[in-house]
Amino acid sequence: MTDTTADLQSAPLRDLSALPKGHLHIHHEAAIRPTTLMDMAEAEGITITIPTEFDDFSDFSATYRGMLRVLSKKENFFRLVDESIEGCAVEGVVYAEFGASPQFYVDTFGSLEESLEAMLEACAASGEKWGVEIGLMITVDRTESVEAANQLAHLAAAYAGRGVVSLGLANDERGYPAAKFAEAFAIAKEAGLLSTPHAGELEGPDYVLEALDVLHADRILHGVRSATDPALVARLAEDGVCLDVCPTSNVLLSAVDGFGTHPLVTLLEAGVRCSINADDPVLFGPSILDEYEVSRTTLGLTDEQLADCAWSSIDCSGASDSLKESARAGITAWLAS
Repeated sequence: MTDTTADLQSAPLRDLSALPKGHLHIHHEAAIRPTTLMDMAEAEGITITIPTEFDDFSDFSATYRGMLRVLSKKENFFRLVDESIEGCAVEGVVYAEFGASPQFYVDTFGSLEESLEAMLEACAASGEKWGVEIGLMITVDRTESVEAANQLAHLAAAYAGRGVVSLGLANDERGYPAAKFAEAFAIAKEAGLLSTPHAGELEGPDYVLEALDVLHADRILHGVRSATDPALVARLAEDGVCLDVCPTSNVLLSAVDGFGTHPLVTLLEAGVRCSINADDPVLFGPSILDEYEVSRTTLGLTDEQLADCAWSSIDCSGASDSLKESARAGITAWLAS
């Protein structure tokens, strides 16, 4: 072994917490700290068990509904906001695009509009406090009605430029294609919002194509099953559509067979832009920093690839131009360190 080789092997790894990054695939309720959730549940007399494995996506949904009961109390919701943004700051997140569902909090705040305004005010205050820029992705439930989706799209459009940056589409893909929500996403796009639906998690490439062709997606949340269709991969790369990938969630919910078959590296090598995200940390375990560590140590991403993912998480987001400029400089400096 040469001295140069020995020096390289003993050199410390770059600190991933110092890498400026965006968190684009994070459902806000599930960003709650496990200890905080248990404290809140005990105070409210509600029993919540955080599962260690998920036999089916419906198990995940049932646990999520239990969390919403705890967070329906105003002070609990505001605590969630502040602690989740503090957690972002600690892990090097300079921009977070939280999946927000104001429809969950109508009974708490009085109306959809009042719920959204409470969210925006709380996020703005905590974002300034912790030095993290926040955008909200209003999230449509694909298992609900077209009318409910259109109502949320109009609400999101009314707050474009005032903290709302994108319209998402979530919940179980199986049996719920995206096409029926074309009008909702047209409303959002007309208002200048990003189209950011879930697709290609539990269903295959056809659902990703539908998100592209019908919803005119700017980003795809998950999208990992695109990797089985070379033509689709080539299209994603050519069009610069970012996949907001969540490695651990993909494994636990059986979107992929295991970390050994996760296609993140393959997608990156094919030129597809990808961001790295945690999805639902309180349920799946890892935070976004943990997911960057998993991507480095388990999936084998190089620091250059990690930096590319970090830049995609900023450049493909609803972040302000000034934030994009400062984050780009920070990522470049991180690679040069």
